Amino acid sequence: MIAENTQTQMRKGILEYCVLLIISRGEIYASDIIAELKQAKLLVVEGTLYPLLTRLKNNGLLGYNWVESTSGPPRKYYVLTPEGREILKQLDTTWQELAYAITTSQNGAAK
Repeated sequence: MIAENTQTQMRKGILEYCVLLIISRGEIYASDIIAELKQAKLLVVEGTLYPLLTRLKNNGLLGYNWVESTSGPPRKYYVLTPEGREILKQLDTTWQELAYAITTSQNGAAK
């Protein structure tokens, strides 16, 4: 149970970063983001992703474009704003620092 809770918290903590990484590659539809996250075993349901996308948009990190669809209503495609790209750079640095700390901890400090 303890490991399960920790794993859940770790996934939640990295979700925002992963969403920004996915969107940084170019315009993307929300269901495609969900598919990529599921493939990466960061299983996310729409009920988790849409509030996150809204929060990122309200914080100025995302924008969106409406694109006409041949099979239904227009679709909202998300893109990073310049501020979103800057935040992503900062998160990249943090991720590299965390990965280094984990690697160092696993291998032991310089012996």
